[in-house]
Amino acid sequence: MNFDQWVISRLVAHGAYAGKIDDVPGRQMNAALRKFQEAEHLKVTGLADQDTVNALRRDAARASGLVQFIASPVVPKEPVWMREARRYMGLKEVPGKQSNSTIMGWAKRMGGWVASFYIDDDIPWCGLFVNNSIAVTLPQEPLPANPLGALNWIKFGKALTLPCLGAILVFRRDGGGHVGFYVGEDETHYHVLGGNQSNSVSITRILKTRLVGIRWPTTGPAYQVGRVWLNSQGVPVSKNEA
Repeated sequence: MNFDQWVISRLVAHGAYAGKIDDVPGRQMNAALRKFQEAEHLKVTGLADQDTVNALRRDAARASGLVQFIASPVVPKEPVWMREARRYMGLKEVPGKQSNSTIMGWAKRMGGWVASFYIDDDIPWCGLFVNNSIAVTLPQEPLPANPLGALNWIKFGKALTLPCLGAILVFRRDGGGHVGFYVGEDETHYHVLGGNQSNSVSITRILKTRLVGIRWPTTGPAYQVGRVWLNSQGVPVSKNEA
């Protein structure tokens, strides 16, 4: 059982969760966490922080009057939106006139002009991928008016001076921009979990000199300062983000 499955199972046990029983850290889990936190007089964030996990460990009082505490997984270092993004690792565009229904579903969920404009997965979708990952896990987070434009993410959330796990990295490229999540870095490149990287969701290396901004959601947890140093071997360099 992974962390998100454990959280959902405990929310069910406490009568706070009425959604689909799965391991997806989406809007239903966020709503249930907010409900549970309010009932427990915790800070209402919709995030499974350590105080909330500690409260979820409690079982109902037994006949003896004792309260049992059950074991819990370690709270992941990766923030919830990054765990959501990882679920789609390997997802690819459909070549030709067809389109990947999952990618198209992200645009449809957004509605409005994005749903009517985004009619083909040949349209760059790195911003759409980041938008979906954050929208379903942080439903109170203000999002860019045009999330499809990667460079628009330079105004998202709040600025960071140094990258940290899960931070949103914004890059320039010929003809536009690119946006994805910080996994780590080596001496010359950032390792980025993103969409539309060689037409798929993957982790690729992007030159540090292309970086134009580092952002963090305003409704996210406190960011953990600290670079993540990784080995460059086995991680491809990004060659196509359009």
